[in-house]
Amino acid sequence: MLKKLLKLTLATAVITAMTACSSSAPEVKNKSVSDDDASDFVILSEAVPDAILEVRYYSTYNFVGERIDGYEEPCALITKEAANALKGAAKDAEELGYRLKIYDAYRPQTAVNNFIEWAENDNTEMKEYFYPELDKSVLFQQGYIADKSGHSRGSTVDLTLFDMDMGKDLDMGGTFDYFGELSHPDYTGDLTEEQINNRNTLRDIMLKNGFKPLDTEWWHFTLENEPYPDTYFDFPVSEDSVAAE
Repeated sequence: MLKKLLKLTLATAVITAMTACSSSAPEVKNKSVSDDDASDFVILSEAVPDAILEVRYYSTYNFVGERIDGYEEPCALITKEAANALKGAAKDAEELGYRLKIYDAYRPQTAVNNFIEWAENDNTEMKEYFYPELDKSVLFQQGYIADKSGHSRGSTVDLTLFDMDMGKDLDMGGTFDYFGELSHPDYTGDLTEEQINNRNTLRDIMLKNGFKPLDTEWWHFTLENEPYPDTYFDFPVSEDSVAAE
């Protein structure tokens, strides 16, 4: 009994210390939610006003070449917990002279289904921009397209850094949503030292604020303690989705 009590006390102390070190550390929820429940989501641009939005899936400049199903407005939604952590990342970026540029955040399952349909058809109009080295038939096999996305859980964000002095994105040595080894965070290949440092800067900012990276995409980060690790939401990307709650 004494050992159990000591373990419990130690665990409590560790959790308390982690919370004290980072006010943005989220608390995983143990509540039942449905895939259309947007009550724990916020509009990203309102939660993090300094963030720049370039919602690629609302536009036609993406690997499909069309606006993606489920993106009804050029906005971004994210869980409150992830938004709080992203505020810290935005502050750290600002201190370095940068702003966060958001390509995507919450992604409804409807959009993922759209990707699946595209992967199975013969549309290759954006191949030269996003997957010139790969045949479209291997995108499932190599993990670039999947039937479930961490984005649909609401606490994942795709982003880069915008240099305020230069008035342009930092050079990361590759574009968002490029399917290939070039996009791997640990890829060096023919990248310049500046490009490698820029990727590391983004990574350091996000890790410091409670996000974890993906080993195949330099732009992709998920909240370490995401509140809904088993729920894949499917309400549309629209301010009305949040306002309706």
